[in-house]
Amino acid sequence: MNYISTRGNTAPMQFSDVLLMGLAPDGGLMLPKTYPQIDRATLDKWRSLSYTELAFEIMSLFATDIPSDDLKALIDKTYTKTAFGTDEITPVRTLKDGIKILELSNGVTLAFKDMAMQFLGNAFEYVLKQKNKRLTIIGATSGDTGSAAEYALRGKDNIDVFMMSPHGKMSEFQRAQMYSLMDDNIHNIAIDGMFDDCQDIVKAIQQDKAFKDKYQIGTVNSINWGRILAQIVYYFKGYFNATNNNDERVSFCVPSGNFGNVCAGHIAREMGLPIARLIVATNENDVLNEFFKTGKYIPRKASETYVTSSPSMDISKASNFERFIYLLIGKNGDELNNLWQDVNSGKGFDLSHLLNDANDKYGFVSGKSTHADRIATIKAVWESDKDLLDPHTADGVKVAREVRLADEVIVVAETALPAKFAETIIEAVGQIDIPRPEHTKDIENLPQKVVVLDNKAELVKEQIEKFVRL
Repeated sequence: MNYISTRGNTAPMQFSDVLLMGLAPDGGLMLPKTYPQIDRATLDKWRSLSYTELAFEIMSLFATDIPSDDLKALIDKTYTKTAFGTDEITPVRTLKDGIKILELSNGVTLAFKDMAMQFLGNAFEYVLKQKNKRLTIIGATSGDTGSAAEYALRGKDNIDVFMMSPHGKMSEFQRAQMYSLMDDNIHNIAIDGMFDDCQDIVKAIQQDKAFKDKYQIGTVNSINWGRILAQIVYYFKGYFNATNNNDERVSFCVPSGNFGNVCAGHIAREMGLPIARLIVATNENDVLNEFFKTGKYIPRKASETYVTSSPSMDISKASNFERFIYLLIGKNGDELNNLWQDVNSGKGFDLSHLLNDANDKYGFVSGKSTHADRIATIKAVWESDKDLLDPHTADGVKVAREVRLADEVIVVAETALPAKFAETIIEAVGQIDIPRPEHTKDIENLPQKVVVLDNKAELVKEQIEKFVRL
């Protein structure tokens, strides 16, 4: 399978090269030239497969340059009962009002990011060994990507990790998960700013070709196609678990900040998975909600981004949105490049003339949630179901209930376990014992290793030059 850039000025590449690259050389995002189409007979065959079997069937369509036996071994190594707590990997549970929850947070860092990151870590290691290369990973996190990446990559001899997070903007648990790692190849950098500032630094470093080549820079953020690929799998598995046969259609409601998770659902729908609607749930940082309601995409400045109780969604510039817009405007790389120049200049763009396509052809709808909504939803679900939701999943449940049509089956993509956000849970339901896996107990009291830097890409480059192992 050939991969191309959304900006249209990068030669076609194979999966292994795309995996290590991050941003395309022309500044765009890599994606398949065409998405494979899945017919009804194939869906019928896939319905009874285990998670690892299904993952192999799907990933082998995209990672065509990795020998089948090697790809199968990578998948089998990644998705185990030991790693995810159950043979199902991503079970579905149902609330009393019929809303279904797709469990994606049973991995080591208690967040859905483990679903892709554990595979990415193993895939990086494999491809680097095949190519006899090293990799310097730079990343930005609003809370969950960082810990998922670091736990997936810790201790790997051929990978160094430099992870940026917004100083003081994550939960205590999220900070402890990351900053308590003492591995020599893990470097945490707290940036005096917001997540979007961290993300902009990642892109600035990616676009410095000389620096990128010298230090073999790659990324684990959802601009990396490997992340999206791994996430496509659980939309298929979630659909199979939520339905009785392939005549049924379901909608997925996805708590959204960077548009990576719901982008994977969008691709699954484009491949032929019977998804009725893709419901984008935002918090107060609602630029995506504004787009799907008005057609106008106007990212806010970091200084205008709200700090909320669902911090992993405190994002005002969705880095993955480019992959969808590329399709929406007819795969025109030149036009997309112009649109993103307007985004980077702060103007944004207006595609209101294509809003019907976004809503009807591609099935997108949206809604937003506030802190009061999250608290009320967590409390209501606890009282009715004795089921604890984390605040991001609560955003999803609130919006799902708000936009639900008669007889519509909605699956909410779980974002994290409530233990990561104890302060908000206690505010909602009072002082209770929040379940927490044994390996995370007392994590907040462990020693921490982190450096705090001003919001400047050059300072991050200095850290990389100082600590990278060439």
